[in-house]
Amino acid sequence: MGGAAKISIAALIGVLALAFAAGRIPAVQDRLFERALEKAFSPRAAALWKNDGLSVFFCGTGSPLPSAKRAQTCTAVFAGGKYFLIDAGTGSAENLQAAGIPGEALAAIFLTHLHSDHIGDIGEVDLASWVAGRAGPLPVFGPAGTGRIVNGLNEEYALDHEYRTAHHGKGVAEPRAAGLIAQTFNAAGNTLVYERDGLKVTAFPVKHDPATPAVGYRFDYAGRSVVISGDTAYSQSLIAAAQGADLLVHEAQANHMVARLREAAAEAGNARMAKIFSDIPSYHTSPEEAARAANEAGVDWLMLTHLTPAPDNAIARRIFMRGVSKIRKKHVRIAEDRTAIMLPAGGGFEFERY
Repeated sequence: MGGAAKISIAALIGVLALAFAAGRIPAVQDRLFERALEKAFSPRAAALWKNDGLSVFFCGTGSPLPSAKRAQTCTAVFAGGKYFLIDAGTGSAENLQAAGIPGEALAAIFLTHLHSDHIGDIGEVDLASWVAGRAGPLPVFGPAGTGRIVNGLNEEYALDHEYRTAHHGKGVAEPRAAGLIAQTFNAAGNTLVYERDGLKVTAFPVKHDPATPAVGYRFDYAGRSVVISGDTAYSQSLIAAAQGADLLVHEAQANHMVARLREAAAEAGNARMAKIFSDIPSYHTSPEEAARAANEAGVDWLMLTHLTPAPDNAIARRIFMRGVSKIRKKHVRIAEDRTAIMLPAGGGFEFERY
């Protein structure tokens, strides 16, 4: 037995040595590079927009607290061959491109509110979808204040748009299709903000004071429904809007972990961070509260996102989810960046990772 183990180890070392040596040969390097290029330009996430119902892609599941594994908050909803972003936090544009999602199919952005971690990549999303062949300026739907964000970003990227057109030509960077256009709506009550090609998007108010107005969105298409909470404390208006939905994508902040963060910051003499950690529980929802909201709304699946603090290892996930199973025993998960969910028109759920 010992001799066989020694032979196996020796054989493994030999294989690794050959692989290392092969990697130093230019022809092998070039072939590996070609394979990587083939993968990079293949339509890896085609199932998302070919699905006859709704599809959801998590382009960012993090929060303002840094995470090496998560972009800031962004959720993409696909319907009828197009897709829509709900918020576009920093790092989310890179996840969209890395998954092979076609920029030209982006139809609009819906903003839940105007905190920095929800708007940081709007400019990058605009640029990427424009040079990919978007037909016109990108609509940005949102509550009061959205126009200020749009105007500022259009000015910020104006010179960049000029440079791209001068460099690549109008065939790639058509000036008339560049930039953003604000679509501001009244967020005081439930409002139908988009209806086209069988898709209905309804905005509803949520509780995120003092960041007001703040909204969530409900998407209805082909008999399937997805609700995005945005940032909110436990909210009866959200529960009412999410009644009977197939999927609820709800923010989650583990306040028992945040309390310990506050204590640690105070112990370290960081009064500013301790103050922030003491403030934020008032306008976010705990995982247990999100589970209760999902149950009260009668939704089928609950996905937790905008995760504070980010549960990026197995131990942190267990701490984050303490108490949830006592409230909701199944059909609840922590979302991960580049996870996708397909909701076919005929029913069911399909989970993928891109």
